Amino acid sequence: MSILNGFYPDSQIEIINASVEYGKIQHAIFDFDGTISLIREGWQSVMIPMMVEILKQTPTNESITEIQTVVTEFVDRLTGKQTIYQMIRLGKEIEKRGGNPSDPIVYKQIYHDRLMDHIQNRIDNLRTKTIQPPDMMVPGALDILKSMQVRGVTCYLASGTDEIFVLEEAHMLGIPEYFKGIYGALDNYKDFSKKMVIDRIIKENQLDGNELVAFGDGYVEIEDSKSVGGIAIGVACNEATRQGLDEWKRSRLISAGADVIIPDFREHRKLIKLLFVEN
Repeated sequence: MSILNGFYPDSQIEIINASVEYGKIQHAIFDFDGTISLIREGWQSVMIPMMVEILKQTPTNESITEIQTVVTEFVDRLTGKQTIYQMIRLGKEIEKRGGNPSDPIVYKQIYHDRLMDHIQNRIDNLRTKTIQPPDMMVPGALDILKSMQVRGVTCYLASGTDEIFVLEEAHMLGIPEYFKGIYGALDNYKDFSKKMVIDRIIKENQLDGNELVAFGDGYVEIEDSKSVGGIAIGVACNEATRQGLDEWKRSRLISAGADVIIPDFREHRKLIKLLFVEN
């Protein structure tokens, strides 16, 4: 079946780039938060107000709305990179407004403490099995991981969240068995990036670009996979409702270069047919 721009037959799988050659995938890299896990859903509603609050304390005449616009733009643009990069940018914005920034680690800790307050109930409920792992995952995420495993695809998990927390939360969701490697932000942030992971996968396995597929809901993993000629699947999940497409995510993922847009993995069987050219 020839692939055209538009929707894959009888599905919500949107083909953005019809020129992609499918059927050769050997390795897959998945983002974590917003792509697999929903444990940290709403993190932006914690980070952005925190940053606005801090910037409002600088010698600036900007309104809260103006500051919020600036913060939202750079938080969005840096989504997928290690959290420390957003805090480094916050420091630069403080300097631009005549303030004296603290070490980015300080801001990262403030954010982490507030985020833990936001998500602690979810973590507790997972630990006590009050809620089940699928309830804290993007719909169909476990199915797509199983499908990749069945087809012999080597999978990796990479996140901008600190690696210690990625490992802990991945175990809560019961998914480590599906991944050859799980990677997250390190104390020395220059020792890790999604691009480093992707470049290493390509080099060590001597892959052509279309033998690698990346799944993610942020700029970084989409751009990094396309930079090596990989296939990029944008996951535009409405995280709050776990239903339907987030149009804002869709737009930014397309602008980042996504080849395909999906709302979630509910239609994993059709997505697999597309990616592996199966009948």
